[in-house]
Amino acid sequence: MFLVTGGAGFIGSNLVAGLAERSLGPVAVCDTFGTDEKWRNLAKHPVREAVSPEDLPMWLASKSGALSGILHMGAISATTEADVDLILRTNLTLSQDLWRYCAAEDIPLIYASSAATYGDGKRGFDDDNDPGALGALRPLNPYGWSKKLFDDFAAAEAARGAAPPFWAGLKFFNVYGPNEYHKGAQRSVAHQLFEQIRDHGNVKLFKSHHPDYADGGQMRDFVHVDDCVRQMLWLLENRPESGIYNSGSGKARSFKDLAEAAFLAMGLTPTIEYTDTPENIRRHYQYFTQADMTRVRAQGFDANALSLEDGVASYIQSFLMTDDPYR
Repeated sequence: MFLVTGGAGFIGSNLVAGLAERSLGPVAVCDTFGTDEKWRNLAKHPVREAVSPEDLPMWLASKSGALSGILHMGAISATTEADVDLILRTNLTLSQDLWRYCAAEDIPLIYASSAATYGDGKRGFDDDNDPGALGALRPLNPYGWSKKLFDDFAAAEAARGAAPPFWAGLKFFNVYGPNEYHKGAQRSVAHQLFEQIRDHGNVKLFKSHHPDYADGGQMRDFVHVDDCVRQMLWLLENRPESGIYNSGSGKARSFKDLAEAAFLAMGLTPTIEYTDTPENIRRHYQYFTQADMTRVRAQGFDANALSLEDGVASYIQSFLMTDDPYR
């Protein structure tokens, strides 16, 4: 049995779907469901057990010798969350506990890191596992900092021989795709643009305040969630060199490209307006992110990422424009 923490969330539920499609064994999910529609993210997939985060320590103790691995996607992922103590308890302390559990049980651990660990990107986006390179990163918010702290912990523990038999941390870039609907303002830009087009017939993008980028020309590594799941399952099944890996498309595209792909998928002519970037975020606004995928490619992962146009078309036409948008 595999345990997927955050298994009812965006990436987690797609990972549960991937495990089921590969027939990789029973799956248990740890998550908080609440009173909204989040449960629908899992309604189409077999789930052997559902565990609340509060009951997880006792549940893990009862499963000694019974788990095949832990896929740790659970986290407070809102970059706007201000309760740093809560972020650290959830994103760092729990992750450390799961690391030690997997090491003691001799089972693999795959966990969600984040491209937010790269901060403003001035040091590049190379997933260098050297402790000096990891230590030099400067995230811009508590969420990114908490992810960096656990990456540092994992690298240090591995260096002293106190690691699970296989482990991998995935630095996810700008992920989009089905089952993100519960995320509110933290939903992908792809989903937000779809809603703007559907409701108003046009979209609004930020103007550029950088001489090297045109309005709407700010660039991100947009990656479909299917590609992230494909990478994680490849790592789980092949178990190459343990470590921290980027998870992106490897090709930066502009917000204008994304908007045009959304209009194309909906069969409409693009109508794009530009508005000033708010002053409170302009100072630290990133104009470029792009995952360097060299390291995982060198390990043998050779799956081609969906193009932005194909990924957005699949998301919009197969999910967002249907009566049932859930995977």
